[in-house]
Amino acid sequence: MRTGVWLVGGRGSVAVTSTVGALALRAGLAEPTGCVTELPALRAAALPALADLVFGGHDVVTTPLTKKAEALAEAGVLPARLVAALTEELATVEAELRPAPTGERQASVIEEIVADLTGFRERHGLDRVVVVNVSSTEPVPAADPAHADLAALDAALAVGSPLPPSSAYAYAAFTAGCSYVDFTPSTGARLPAVAELARRAGVPYAGHDGKTGETLVKSVLAPMFAMRNLKVRTWSGLNLLGGGDGANLADPAANAAKSASKQRVLGETLGYLPQGNTRIEYVDDIGDFKTAWDLVTFSGFLGTAMRMEFSWHGCDSALAAPLLLDLARLTAAAHRAGRTGPLPELAFFFKDPLGEVPHALADQWGILCAFARGLDADRTEGTPDAVAA
Repeated sequence: MRTGVWLVGGRGSVAVTSTVGALALRAGLAEPTGCVTELPALRAAALPALADLVFGGHDVVTTPLTKKAEALAEAGVLPARLVAALTEELATVEAELRPAPTGERQASVIEEIVADLTGFRERHGLDRVVVVNVSSTEPVPAADPAHADLAALDAALAVGSPLPPSSAYAYAAFTAGCSYVDFTPSTGARLPAVAELARRAGVPYAGHDGKTGETLVKSVLAPMFAMRNLKVRTWSGLNLLGGGDGANLADPAANAAKSASKQRVLGETLGYLPQGNTRIEYVDDIGDFKTAWDLVTFSGFLGTAMRMEFSWHGCDSALAAPLLLDLARLTAAAHRAGRTGPLPELAFFFKDPLGEVPHALADQWGILCAFARGLDADRTEGTPDAVAA
């Protein structure tokens, strides 16, 4: 099943790491470390093969893909030998990257995006295209009556730009018959009018905010405290980020959107929200790496006060990139199986997942495994694609 992966922010660190990684796996130059869909529990026959993924995308910047990959290699994110070995393959992907459309009327911008997606699908004879948002985090948009109803939104689009950029991409993806994944905390398909369009178009979507570091640890530790009936009094964290993501999060509005996403797992898992918050600071010198430090205070039997601390130092692009490949494969398979609307079964991958879902990582893993088994069952029972094959 040839599947297009259209990356919004296709020249950014996460997108380029995903692209290089997929090309390296296809060429047999690397192991699929970090790709959970390569684990036995998730290796469903319904998923498109990694070798069947075709990449394209939009970006506002024009840095050549090879130059960005070389810069990531110099920063220690990518192995330099892979970048050198994949020059021709990266040039092929370069030809499928387009400038992000701009304009005063969002309807025209959306039309350009739809044309790019449709052209991409037709040029490569793709069965499906998954649009994945890995662009900069947006501030939470102001309330707008047009966001609640599709007819009202269409009328507003005809005269202005009522949607945040991530939602405009979701709207364009659904219009083009593509599924959509938001790996950022941006609004995306969460607006009722845009979600309605997905249902009408018969396409699935997933999100939000990829779970790669500190929040991943929280989703394991918080259930431990809950299951041992230990009272968490405070949970505070400090995240130091460099690179483009850190620079973007220096904006207070974008920072607030990200911080809120990171705290949700505690309230959902513990059943209450302990005192404390998560701070995010930009430190240019650490580049594409990030460091997180958390302090947890808690009470045990008879109120005995205790504490724990943990730190996390990692490369966000290298942690996120394989998850993008997983999400593209799973979402494409869900589309093939006839799934429409939100995919809460993919909560395992997100800080702020869609729907009423558990936030403990082990529970999310069980749901994800059952979802993958179900995709295989749908395939053997004769979905339209299976019949055609």
